[in-house]
Parts: sequence; C-alpha cells; structure tokens
Amino acid sequence: MTEIVKIIALAGVLTLGLLLAVVAGDYAPWYFAWLVGTTMIILISVSGAVLLETQEAAGNASREK
Repeated sequence: MTEIVKIIALAGVLTLGLLLAVVAGDYAPWYFAWLVGTTMIILISVSGAVLLETQEAAGNASREK
C-alpha cells in the first residue's frame, strides 16, 4: 500500500515539475537576464567599494609618512 502512495506522490511531483517547466519556458530568457543582471550589478558594486577602500587606505598611508 505504501509503495502505491509513493508512486502516486512522485507522479504528482513530476507533473508539477513539468507544468512549471512549460509555464516558465516562455519567460525563461527574462528570468535568466534578470538573474545575470542582478549578479553583475552586485559584483560591480562590491568591486567598486573594494577599490575605493584600497585607494583610501593607500592615501592615508602616504599622508602618515
């Protein structure tokens, strides 16, 4: 009895996954662009902050000499 319940549950999960893949298939390029764009914005912002901190530390070190 439990084997049948497991098979039915797995079939339901598979059906839901296929349904989500079909629905998201039309919008997949937009989601991909959004994820890549957000990641790039974060990485560029962090690298800018690190560069600014490095420049300020170098400027403070040269003023202290």
